[in-house]
Amino acid sequence: MRRHCGIALLLVVLLGATAATLDRLLPPDLSRYRAIGIEVLDREGRVLSVLPAAEGMWRLRTDAADVPPHLVAMLLAAEDRRFRRHPGVDPLALARAAVQWARAGRVVSGGSTITMQVARLLDPRPRTLRSKAVEILRAVQLEVRFSKDEILGMWLTLAPQGGNLEGLRAGSLAWFGRAPATLDAAESALLVALARRPEALRPDRHAVAARYARDSVLLSRAVGAGDVNPQERAAALVTDVPRQRQPMPRLAPHLARDLARGATPGSRITTTLDRDLQRAAERLAEDAVRALPDRAALALVIAETETRQVRALVGGAFGDIPRAGSLDLTRAVRSPGSALKPFIYALAFEEGIVRPDSVLADLPLRFGGYAPENFDRSFAGRITAADALRQSLNLPAVALLNELGALRFAGFLKAAGTPPRLPAGAEPSLPLALGGAGMTLRSMVSLYAMLGDAGRAAPLLVVPGEIERQPVLAPRAASQAAALLVQPFPAGGRAGVAWKTGTSWAGRDAWAFGLDARHVAGVWIGRPDGTPLPGATGRALALPVLARSFALLPAAPREPALVRAAPTQPAESTDRLRLLFPMPGALLTEGGPVTIRAAGGRRPLSFLVDGRPLEVERARREAAWTPPGPGFYRITVLDADGVAARAELRVR
Repeated sequence: MRRHCGIALLLVVLLGATAATLDRLLPPDLSRYRAIGIEVLDREGRVLSVLPAAEGMWRLRTDAADVPPHLVAMLLAAEDRRFRRHPGVDPLALARAAVQWARAGRVVSGGSTITMQVARLLDPRPRTLRSKAVEILRAVQLEVRFSKDEILGMWLTLAPQGGNLEGLRAGSLAWFGRAPATLDAAESALLVALARRPEALRPDRHAVAARYARDSVLLSRAVGAGDVNPQERAAALVTDVPRQRQPMPRLAPHLARDLARGATPGSRITTTLDRDLQRAAERLAEDAVRALPDRAALALVIAETETRQVRALVGGAFGDIPRAGSLDLTRAVRSPGSALKPFIYALAFEEGIVRPDSVLADLPLRFGGYAPENFDRSFAGRITAADALRQSLNLPAVALLNELGALRFAGFLKAAGTPPRLPAGAEPSLPLALGGAGMTLRSMVSLYAMLGDAGRAAPLLVVPGEIERQPVLAPRAASQAAALLVQPFPAGGRAGVAWKTGTSWAGRDAWAFGLDARHVAGVWIGRPDGTPLPGATGRALALPVLARSFALLPAAPREPALVRAAPTQPAESTDRLRLLFPMPGALLTEGGPVTIRAAGGRRPLSFLVDGRPLEVERARREAAWTPPGPGFYRITVLDADGVAARAELRVR
C-alpha cells in the first residue's frame, strides 16, 4: 500500500515538474498585449493625442481601474459569472456548452471563460476543438502567472471593438469621443456587446443589431440593482447608439510624435498642456492660416511665465491645411528680425549705458562697412531710448549693441539658454541686433518669459518637472525693458500686455511676442521652405494672432506684471514714487475729466489706466483722464526706472 502511494506521489511530482517545464518552454505569447499604442495626456490627465500600435491598430492599454464598475459588472454577467472563482476554466460552462452542442448539432455557447477568451485574443486560431484545447491549457497558464485583475485588464485591452479598434479604451474614444471612465450604462453595455461580434454589431453599419445586443446586456438578470439601478437602466434602454465613429484624439500632434519617439509601448505620457486651451489655440491657428498668403504656415507657443510650463503648442499643421507636414515649426531655426532688440536695451539699462529717458540719435551712421537702415528708410533724429525701442528703430539698437559688444550680447543669450545660431565659423557681429542669427520660436518665448520673471532664465517645459531659474539680467533692467513694451494692440484686445514684433529680411519670418502677469506667448508665420513672403511683417501678420491668443487667456490679476518685478524704492526714501490722486479705494462721481497726479520718482512718468497709456507731456507729473463710464479702474504710474505706484478706484 505504501509502495502504491509512493508511486502515485512520484507520478504527481513528475506531472507537476513536466507541466512546469512545459510552461517555461512554451510560455503564453504576450506580444499582442505588449504591442499597444501610446497616449499623450494634458496636465489634468485628459487625452490629448493617441498614437496607434503596429499596423495601424488602435489598441490602448486599459486596466480595470480605467472603466466604471458597472461596465465590469456587465462584462462578468455577460461572459463569465464565476470569473473570480474558477482557475481559468469553468467546468460547468464547458459542460453546458457540450450539452447544447449535442442537442442542437451546432455551437450554441462556447463555454469560454474570460481567461480563455484572453488566450484566444493573444493567439487567434481557427475555431476548432483542437484550438479549444489549446485555449484551456493557455488559460491555466495565465491564471498561474497573473492575477484576476491583470487578466481582466488583458481582456479590456484586447477585446475587438470593430474595424481596427481593439480594447475598450480605444472603443470608447472612437464611438463616444471620450475616455471610458465616464461611460454611462448604455455606452458601457454597447462596448461589452461589441466584443462578441465586432463586425456584425458595428453601430455605424448595423445600428439596429447593435442596439438589440446592447439592450440584451442591459437586461441581463445577472446585472444587479447595485450595479445599474432601475432608473439608469430605463434611461439607457431608450438611448440611441452612435451612428458614426469619432476621430481619435489628435491634439498637439507634433509634440505627441516627439514625446512618443523612444517611449515604451503602452505609455501614458503626461504633459504640461491644457487640453481646452490647446484645442482653442489650434482652432485659432487654423482660422488664421486660411487668411495667410499661399504656402504660409503658422506656429504658436503659450506658456506660464513663472513655471515655464507650456500650456499650448501649435507646430504648424491644421486640419485640411497641412502646409508644414510633419515639421514642428516651433523648433525651426529662423531669423528673429527685430525681436531681440528688447534684450539689447535691457542689457544696456543694466550696464548703465543708457536709461529709458536717455536721448539717442537715429541718424545715418556707418559701423565700418555696415550701414543699417530703418524699415521705412527714414530717420527719427533725436529720440529717447524708450521711444526708440517702442518704434523698433534700427540705428539706435545697432549703436547700443556696438557699445555693449556683439560678443557680450551673444554671451548673454547663451547664458539665458538660447545661444544664437550662426553660420559655421562666423563670429557674433552687429547684424545680430536686426536678426542676423538663427533662433527658434521656443527659445524666443523662453527669452521673453525672462523679462517677466525678474531677469531669471529657464527653459520651457512640455512635461512636468522642476526648473532652476538662473538670474542672467538685473530685475530692474528686465522690468524696465518689459514695461516699455506695454501698449494696446493696434486692433484692440487685452490690456496690460507687453508685446514686440519682428520681421526678417524679405518677409521670410514674421514674429510677435507678448507677456502679461501670468503668461508669455509667441507667434511665428512664414513659409516652411524659407522662401520670402513679400510685404509680410510681424505687425501685419503675427501680431493679430498674438492678440487673439491673449484673448483666450484669463485676465491677469494685476498689470502690468512686468512692472511687478521692478524693485521699489525703500519706504524711507523721501523721493519715492507715489500717487497723490486718486487715493486707493477712491469713489468718484461720473462726469468730466479727472486729473491724475503723482509725486516722487524719476521723470519722465508714464500713466496707465487698466494698462492703456495716457497721453502726457514728458516733464509733467500729472495726466488728464475722462472715465468712459461707471465701473472699477486700475491707475498705474511708472517712472523712468520702472518703479510703479498704483491705485484702484470706482466711478459711479
